[in-house]
Amino acid sequence: MFNKKNNHFMATSNTHYHHPVMLEESLAGLAIKPDGIYVDITFGGGGHSRAILERLTTGKLFSFDQDADAAAIAATIKDKRFKFIQSNARFMENFLVFHKIQRVDGIIADLGVSSHQIDTAERGFSTRLDGPLDMRMDQSTDLTASYVINKYPYQDLQKIFFEYGELRNAIAIAKAIVAAREKQPITTTSMLKELVLPFAPPKQHAQFLAKVFQALRIEVNNEIGILKVWLDQSRDFLTRNGRLVVISYHSLEDRIVKRFIKTGNCEGKVEMDLYGNTYIPIEPIKTKVTIPTEAEIAANPRARSAKLRVGEKCIEEPSARKFE
Repeated sequence: MFNKKNNHFMATSNTHYHHPVMLEESLAGLAIKPDGIYVDITFGGGGHSRAILERLTTGKLFSFDQDADAAAIAATIKDKRFKFIQSNARFMENFLVFHKIQRVDGIIADLGVSSHQIDTAERGFSTRLDGPLDMRMDQSTDLTASYVINKYPYQDLQKIFFEYGELRNAIAIAKAIVAAREKQPITTTSMLKELVLPFAPPKQHAQFLAKVFQALRIEVNNEIGILKVWLDQSRDFLTRNGRLVVISYHSLEDRIVKRFIKTGNCEGKVEMDLYGNTYIPIEPIKTKVTIPTEAEIAANPRARSAKLRVGEKCIEEPSARKFE
């Protein structure tokens, strides 16, 4: 698509890759300025990034994604205002400093696994398709779900399923896995499903499997730790009145995002400045969380669990960054 107004070539979206969730609500939350600087932490199929670029004139967009498939999609966007960085989001600060960016006007993150990743059986994310127990967002890393399932001690497995999957029967699930792997390695998603389904509540098999796979995916990709790292970095990079827009898909992520937007830190602690005054650098734009409409859920069932929160930087802090 050629944007005549801005004289830029915009690659058409790959609709088979990912349907951007709550796209218009996200863009409204960002309150995009045509000359602003923005960061898309989770490029995925580029839906949010492309929509942001369409609203920029002289502004810039930096998009991050560690997935090689996402990098291939990003390579189709020929636009001087756009910079794709194939890297984990925890390195946002490093790359923005490298590009001599002190402040940004908005940061957006769509934390869900992309439709492309779920529908590619060999990636191991799907509860429907048989594939290897992989679940790596970045396939150049070493830790896989197979290693977690077959090598982690029982205590660690129990903790992962309880904390990351919020499964009350995590102890029984961990014991069953340890007993089964002594007979033969558990190497595929189908083998894992067959092993854990007896522990699923009646008529809740899909939800149960989603939680089991979620727990493993979070562990393999250190998703909670990385979320906290880049949220802390976003607090430092957002300019005054800059916006933070985050779409989360499970309660673990949403609780962290909610605390951060309410207090400016991931722990949810109200901090004080040197004079004993309440220090809250980021405030929520609205008190109620935004969820998809029934129409969007009907068109894209994977949007069902999505929650969108928007925060605004309300304090301008001096930057210690110096560029040559």
